[in-house]
Amino acid sequence: IDHGLPFVPGHEVSGIIVEVGNDVTKFKLGDRVAVPFILSCGQCSMCSAHNRPTICEKQEQPGFSMYGSYAEYLALPRADRNLSIIPDSVSFIEAAALGCRFTTAFRAVVQQGGVASHTTVAIFGCGGLGLSCVMIAAAYGAKQIIATDVSDLALEKAKE
Repeated sequence: IDHGLPFVPGHEVSGIIVEVGNDVTKFKLGDRVAVPFILSCGQCSMCSAHNRPTICEKQEQPGFSMYGSYAEYLALPRADRNLSIIPDSVSFIEAAALGCRFTTAFRAVVQQGGVASHTTVAIFGCGGLGLSCVMIAAAYGAKQIIATDVSDLALEKAKE
């Protein structure tokens, strides 16, 4: 994507709504929200006919096709479709991770990998994405989860 300069990176986004657009009905000023990495349109065939918004034909991506999370403020399109309220018990850092790492891990482990209670899941690398895969495999009841990493600290996190 040739977005030109100046540009503001950052694709993991969460924050507080400080202004609401005319078409927004689900959110109000002060709401704490998480933002997905892929802002889907809801109208294309991948969104509407196939229910696969992560491969939306008209997607926008904070930090890639528009200003990202390092900007002081962001105007996010299709807010009613794409934003999610986060509870007070969830930090902004935790919520921001949901929009990319957990979405990617979900697509890999559930949609592509087909995890179920009878499956064994192998995860190579226990950084942010790998740990998200471990959590999703556990949440879906995988029979066995095998996690590998060169870092003992990362492996301890996977065990947790």
